[in-house]
Order: sequence, then C-alpha cells, then structure tokens
Amino acid sequence: MLNTRRGRILIENLTAYIFLAPAGCLILLFGLFPVAFAFFVSLHRWRRFPDEYVGLANYEKALGNVGYILFFWLGLLGLAAAAKIGKRLFKRQEQGTAGRPALAMLAGLISGYAALLALDWFFKLIPVIMLIPRQVRGQHTSLALFMEKLGESFSQPDVLAAGNLMLIGLLLAALIALVLLLRFRQEISGPIVINSAVTTVLLIASVFSLRLTISEIEAALASARESGESLPIWSQLVFISAGIALMALAYVIFQRGIKAHENRRFALLALGGLALAVGGYILMAEAPAALAAADDDLLAGFWITIMYATGTVPVQLAIGLLLAYLLFQPIRFRAFFRMVYFIPYITPFVATSIVFRVIFDAGQYAPANRMLTIVGIEPQRWILERSSIGSLLGLPDFLAGPALALIVIMIYSTWTYIGYDAVIFLAGLGNIPGELNEAARIDGASGWRIFRHITLPLLSPTVFFLSLVAIIGTFQAFTQIWILRTGAVGSKVNTASVYIFDQLQNSNRYGYASSMAFVLFALILLMTLFQNRIMGRRVFYG
Repeated sequence: MLNTRRGRILIENLTAYIFLAPAGCLILLFGLFPVAFAFFVSLHRWRRFPDEYVGLANYEKALGNVGYILFFWLGLLGLAAAAKIGKRLFKRQEQGTAGRPALAMLAGLISGYAALLALDWFFKLIPVIMLIPRQVRGQHTSLALFMEKLGESFSQPDVLAAGNLMLIGLLLAALIALVLLLRFRQEISGPIVINSAVTTVLLIASVFSLRLTISEIEAALASARESGESLPIWSQLVFISAGIALMALAYVIFQRGIKAHENRRFALLALGGLALAVGGYILMAEAPAALAAADDDLLAGFWITIMYATGTVPVQLAIGLLLAYLLFQPIRFRAFFRMVYFIPYITPFVATSIVFRVIFDAGQYAPANRMLTIVGIEPQRWILERSSIGSLLGLPDFLAGPALALIVIMIYSTWTYIGYDAVIFLAGLGNIPGELNEAARIDGASGWRIFRHITLPLLSPTVFFLSLVAIIGTFQAFTQIWILRTGAVGSKVNTASVYIFDQLQNSNRYGYASSMAFVLFALILLMTLFQNRIMGRRVFYG
C-alpha cells in the first residue's frame, strides 16, 4: 500500500508534519500557553498558591466597569470572527471547491472541541499539582511522596471527569481522522479541517466570554441592589459602544472624503465625519464614570507608559536615521564610528543603568549637575525629582509632562537604542539603488529633495519595522526603569510593566498581576494591529 503513489504522498505528508511538530510544540508551549495560563490565573484569587475562583473580579478591580465592557466586546468580536470563517467554509462547500468539505468540516469541529477538552483538563489539573507543596509542608519531603501526591492529583473528581471527557474527545477525533485518511485521503482539504477547528475554538471561547461577562454583571448588579446602590453598567456599555462605533464610522467617512475628487463631495463627507466624531465623543463621555472604580495606580502606569513611548520612540528614530545617513557617507573611520554607536545597545543594561545613576545623581558634584553649574543653572535632583519638567519650567498644569526622573530614563533609553536603529537604517540605505540618487542629481534635485522624495519613501519599510518594534519595546520596558527608579520618586516613573511586577513580587497578588498583564498584552496587540493597519498602507516597497 505504501509503495503506491497515494502511499508515497501519505509518507511525504507525514514526514513534513513530523518535522514541523517540534516547532509547533515550542510555539504552543512558549507562545500560546503562557497567554492562556495568565488568563486562567487572572480568574482566581492566587497568592503563591491557587485559591478560589473569582471570575472577572480582578479585571473589575483594575479597570472598573470597563473590564465588563471589554470582555463583552471580546466575546462579540470572537463570534464575528467565527461567523466570518464559517461563512467562508459554507461558501466553499456550496461551490464544491474541495472534494468533501462536509467531512473536512466535521473533522475540524471534533478536533477543535477535543483540543478545548484537553485544555480544560489541563487547567483543572495544574492548580491541584501546584497545591502539592502546601500539602506536604511539615512532612519529610522525598521523591516518593511527591510522586504519590502527583498520582492522587490525577484521581481528583473534577480532574478525573475532565480527563475522561478529554480521552473520549481525542479518541473520537483520532478515529475520524484515521477513517478519513484511509478512505478519503485524496478528497479531504487540510485548510478546511484547520479552519473548522479554529471556528469551533473561537465559537466556544466567545460563548464562554459572553456568559462569563453577563453572569458577572448580573452578580455585581445584585450585590449593588442589596447594598442600596445602583450600577449603570448596561447603560455605560451601550453608550460607550455606540460612541466607539460612531468614531469608527467617522474615520471611515474621513478616509472616503480624502479620496474624493470633487470639492463638494469632500466637504460633505468631512462635515458628516466631523458630526459623527462629535457624537461619538459625547457618547464616550460615560468612559470616565465607567473608570471611576478602576485602579488609579494602574491607570497612572498606563499614562506614564504612553508618555515614555511618546518621548523616546520619535526621538530615537530621528537620531538613529540622522546618524545612519551621516555614517552612510564616504567619511574616514566610518566602520569605527558605526561600532562606537552600536556599543550602548550590546552593553548590559544593568551596567549602563548604574552608570547613568551616577551621572544623574542628585548630589551637586554629580557630572550632570556640574555641567549645569558651568552654564549657570542650579543643580537638579534628577532621578530623585518627583516634580514634572513642566512645573520646573513654570508651565501650566496641563503642560506639566513627565517627571524629571522619567526624563532621565527616557534619555537613557534613547541613548541605548539609537545605535540599533542606526544599524537597521544603514541596512535600509544600502538597499536603495544608487542610480536613483544620481538621476535626481542630474535633474537638479537638492540633497533635501533627494532625501525627502527618494530616500525616505524607500526607507518606509525600515521605519515601519523600527517604529513597530520600538513601541512594543517601550510598553514592555522594565530593566532600565527598575534599576534607575528610586523610592523617592515612587509611582512617578512606574510604567504598567513595573507596576505589574511590583504587585507580583512585593504583594504576591498573582491573580491580580495576571489580569493586568493580560490587559497589557491585549493593549499591545491592539496597538500593533492598529499601527499595522494605519502605517502598513503607507509603506512603499518599491
């Protein structure tokens, strides 16, 4: 059987999947599993050891009523994605583009459900295993005792029931896959099986999210009624969602107005988009009320993170591009300068952070203060200064800006990453054909026009990549902030990642820290998708 043409194709496919299996396991173990486990932990009260299930209480504590709104829309978006994939599958079935789409869809549905059963069993088993250290506390620990407790973990009622369901699902999926492989291996479409499995997972996860959110909202409303209070959660959900929808519609209308060729049509679309934007802004006025019960320190951490990203990413990209453009010219010792500017990036963060602490120390003899004294400026407290840079300059409160201690961290981050940006920009400059610049010079173009209309557009893929990586990096920044911050500045420099780690390390609030980490992950993901959507269209690939 294996010597036939079908047998050889089967062996080739199995060989390919065997070689891909290690990479898939690594992606699952180190990519998807940490996200799923963080979400699982965030639904529990977790202080070193698993505790009771609390649902969305950690998210409500972190974001107020906005936590309910986010999960509600997360469920709706999941349902929309599942419906979109399912519609595409049924369309392929009606068109008959694959041999037996119905059988492929059945295999995918059962495989996706079996995967969810396996995930359910695993997450019921993990807390039981993690409680073993508490169970053996005070006893003479040994490998035999641990193995005994580990065996008992698998026989717990909940774990055992979930394990039996998982085995039934996996066996059924394997049996159907074997039958299809032996009987219809030439007529089954692999993409249909995979898309059906993804649709099943999305559908069940979305239904779980919606049920969880609605039950949590009803429980919160019942608790508020018992205490004589009122929670306008549903009205906030409706108003904020409508405001976001109007803002999105306004953006679409503005985009159509920009593409309009007639001035009258452009004016009408612009006015319509402006009206929708104003209406959306008015409806979104419920957002502050929904955030009233949120964690102020977390919101401050997100605001500090935004200021940190705004103050570092544009500056380091601009300086990196300038250095790359200068180092691309035929100057002497060009290789030496390239190496010198790249050294800060490859030097350990701990060492360079300590050096910056010495440079920007609060003492009057610190190098930074000595330089200020030379130009007639009074010494500053630098990393110990809680006041904002705007207040130090006498500006109004709304122009206060970040604290001076955060400015020091911004300077350090910019100094660290401009060398890396310059090296990547140098690679991008090297890919630009020299004939374009020569032709532009022959036509009389100045250096600025060549840079503006030739170099910069052809560097747009590099700018897009570096800006994407830089924004993600600033929202994940931790090491330099943790080392450079001091107790005197307190929360003035605590970004979201630092605050999350502080809750995990010092307060042992694993569940709450996991919920905030999941929120930060979702925010980074949304920003990445938005940036890819907006900037990706403006990238010129030649």
